[in-house]
Formats: sequence, structure tokens, C-alpha cells
Amino acid sequence: MAYVIAEPCIGVKDKSCVAVCPVDCIHGTDEDEMLYIQPDECIDCGACVPECPVSAIFPLDQVPPQWQSYIQKNADYFKK
Repeated sequence: MAYVIAEPCIGVKDKSCVAVCPVDCIHGTDEDEMLYIQPDECIDCGACVPECPVSAIFPLDQVPPQWQSYIQKNADYFKK
């Protein structure tokens, strides 16, 4: 199970979560509207969760119903 970044990250992209990720699985360019977690690289450590200032990071099985589409958006980002 990986973690997922959801809608609250849009327009914020605070990279404090990137700094604490031990496997560097959080990505995003300046042109992207938000950051994304590479689901195949995430080791489910949860280090990123408390660092997110907008509470946008959730375990896969706890993504709120209104943001379920972000599970696929995170995965699709890495299919480019």
C-alpha cells in the first residue's frame, strides 16, 4: 500500500514532504499543479504525512471519498 497526495496540495506544493522521504518517491516539476507519490517506490513509512502543511497525504486505503480520483492521478503521473 502506498501513500497518495490529494487535492489540498494543488497550488501549494510545499516540498517539506520531499525532504523527509527516505526513498525519494515524491516528485513534481515547477509546471505541475501538485506533487505526486510514485506508488511502486513508496515504502509506506508515513514520514511525509506529518510534514505536509495542508494535510494532503493519505494512506491508499484512507483517501477521503471526495479525493478517490487522486489515487489514479498519482499512478498516471508516472506513466508519462
